[in-house]
Amino acid sequence: MVVLLDDSAIRSRLDAAQAVAWMGEAVDAAEHGDLVAPPRLAADLGAGGLVFTTGRLRGSWYGYRSYDTLATHEDEQVVVVHDEGTGRVRAVAIGTELGPRRTGALGAVAADALAAPDADVVALIGAGRQAYAQIWALAAVRPIREVRVYSRDPARRRAFLQRIAGLVAGSCREAPSAAAAAEGAPIVILATSSATPVLAASQVAPGAFVSTLGPKQRGRAEFGIDLAERATVLATDSLAQIRAYDPPNVLVGSSAEGRLVSLGAVRARPVRARDGIALFFSVGLAGTEAYLLDRLSRTLDSSGQ
Repeated sequence: MVVLLDDSAIRSRLDAAQAVAWMGEAVDAAEHGDLVAPPRLAADLGAGGLVFTTGRLRGSWYGYRSYDTLATHEDEQVVVVHDEGTGRVRAVAIGTELGPRRTGALGAVAADALAAPDADVVALIGAGRQAYAQIWALAAVRPIREVRVYSRDPARRRAFLQRIAGLVAGSCREAPSAAAAAEGAPIVILATSSATPVLAASQVAPGAFVSTLGPKQRGRAEFGIDLAERATVLATDSLAQIRAYDPPNVLVGSSAEGRLVSLGAVRARPVRARDGIALFFSVGLAGTEAYLLDRLSRTLDSSGQ
């Protein structure tokens, strides 16, 4: 039988610690060449497009995620996993929950590899679905003592604080600005849709781990090149995707480009930023949505759920 999961099932059945562990497996598999993860593909439909991220775990499955860039009210995505041996569809997820939680889990894998072991204060710039998923996953790898949240809309910011309060044991509070949120924080997460920098490199504490999820292309980026130039460690979940952006990623052609390494390489040879910062470019390792769905569906099958 095909396992079919909607958002309600993802929210109730996907455990954060499991998701982070599975995304760690996926990052390692990509580094070893076992997970085939090409850059995303887009089909132009005129008023927008249909985008596909595809992947294959050698000897096990192949699959894809599809989503649109049309001006629709809903942004539901579809993730499909096929059995490699037979070609039959094994699992399907429909909705908006799996993608952000996969991104959150990848962020937590990066934080676990690059943030100081005792890092327990988080500056979160942004208050949307991706920001929520980052805290959901990060709490599985670090005991969070404090979360400072800044976003431009005070009402949305306050509602977001109420939503994440149950995810961490520590306090969650508003910050009056992005700089105030980041002051002294060992973990800084940028999760905005801003086309201009929301934080300067000088506003980030030495040795901090910084993750950027939002726009990161020339002429449209939530951070400035100063942040990359200050970083002593630069990592991404997909070097292939970094090189496939159009317009190009902000790092392409910069002095920092040659220092960018894969998250899998960092996990294999752990490093820490000291006077500089560790910067993680979250771009979406292809195949990881299908990887997460495959692992979750197998777990549900084995437990009889």
